[in-house]
Amino acid sequence: MITNRDKMKMKPIGVIHTPYKSTEEAPYQGCKSDAMCEIEIFDEYARGLKDVEGFSHLIILYWMHKSTNYSLLIKTPWDDKLHGLFTTRSQNRPNPIGLSVVRLIKRDGNILKIKGIDAIEETPVIDIKPYIPEFDEEKNIKIGWLENKIRDKNE
Repeated sequence: MITNRDKMKMKPIGVIHTPYKSTEEAPYQGCKSDAMCEIEIFDEYARGLKDVEGFSHLIILYWMHKSTNYSLLIKTPWDDKLHGLFTTRSQNRPNPIGLSVVRLIKRDGNILKIKGIDAIEETPVIDIKPYIPEFDEEKNIKIGWLENKIRDKNE
């Protein structure tokens, strides 16, 4: 039983800078983009970037601040049938948290130069974690209703 759910609070640790000014301009999946983007970490959190240069990939958690009303059943670009919200990556959610695994190109002080994100300009960053294949990669993955949908469209 959750007793402190009304006390949940988050504050951004930084902001994402991308060429995408709207959700319509952003790619459906950041991993398909080669656009050079930046994550600006606020000064009070910059010390937390110590040793980040040793990682080739990072997990970025961000708040999709332009998210609007959500529906529990939606259609996606991959299918014309309705699917449950929690089986999609729609940005319109009860808690619009985005997640991307990005390639770290370079660190310049409190600025991380990255590739592979689908966030729009000025998206607040919630957290950064290192991508570690031994912990993060899974085998024997099933992709539910997306089977034979996304692979066909991405060829």
